[in-house]
Amino acid sequence: MNTKHTAVIALDAMGGDNGIISNIEGAVNATKKFGITVILVGDETQIKSELAKYKYDSSKISVHQAKEIITMDDAPSSVFRQKKESSLAVAVGLVANGKAGAIVSAGNSGAIMAASLLNLKTLPQITRPAIATILPTITGKCVVLDVGANVSCKPKNLFEFAIMGNIYMKEIFGIESPKVGILSIGEEKSKGNELTLSAYDLIEKTNLNFIGNVEGRDIPQGKADVVVCDGFVGNVVLKLSEGIAEMLFKLIKSEVKKHPIAWASLPFLWGALRDLRKRVDYTEYGGAPLLGINGSCIICHGGSNAKAIMNAIYKASEAVEKNVNQKISIEMEKYQN
Repeated sequence: MNTKHTAVIALDAMGGDNGIISNIEGAVNATKKFGITVILVGDETQIKSELAKYKYDSSKISVHQAKEIITMDDAPSSVFRQKKESSLAVAVGLVANGKAGAIVSAGNSGAIMAASLLNLKTLPQITRPAIATILPTITGKCVVLDVGANVSCKPKNLFEFAIMGNIYMKEIFGIESPKVGILSIGEEKSKGNELTLSAYDLIEKTNLNFIGNVEGRDIPQGKADVVVCDGFVGNVVLKLSEGIAEMLFKLIKSEVKKHPIAWASLPFLWGALRDLRKRVDYTEYGGAPLLGINGSCIICHGGSNAKAIMNAIYKASEAVEKNVNQKISIEMEKYQN
């Protein structure tokens, strides 16, 4: 599939646990499979040395020099205080200057958020950005936000998250009228804390397909397409979901080995198991969009492989070309006093 894409993506080529190796391979594959143009930001010598291992379209890949690297141990403030020439800061700068439409990075997530907020700011009417992650459900998928950008939120923030999540699911996944819910401790309107109770009143007044409160168990059941919560709760949900998915696959493998007939039948079950693994594999979505900033940003898992980077580049391109930010701003304007 070599679909024409007009968006230019700035990739932090030095970010992530796997560094240049996964980033370069993912970028090359994105240009080949999707026809996306990528700017590789980082140490030019290292990048060109790694690029030499691949056959690629030079019109689709370019290199932009950056002298420094933000590590996972660096404080988020380092990106704009001590390391202004880092690959992350330079990549965000390319978006701010209009030379790229989006940034993709598997680096320090706190630094990515800090750099994006400093250089790109938030969209009009958005007070705080949110990290949105896609979780698999029995019926399809659900976007949960926030999962880490804001550990403490106000009701207005959850209202904004609902608007942003609604637009993202409509534009990126084609769900015409996403079901929006607030993550709480019970389905009844009266259940929850001060944050969720007040947010309920705000979201209920919108034209969203609001279904009220949802519980944690409702997420994998596919009860809602968009679930909003503060970043502390959302991050716990995300990490717990990842842990349960990994545990289940290990248990399946362990139990199957105990039963000779089941083990002998594994070749016949392999297709189903492979499809199941694909449904819960984070690399299929590439990374989590940072919604609400005045520019597109995909934050990848630190251990992202080439497949994850490739798909993150694709999702970043989609967000730009489908004008997700513009549509969020238009929707937000409807609710301004």
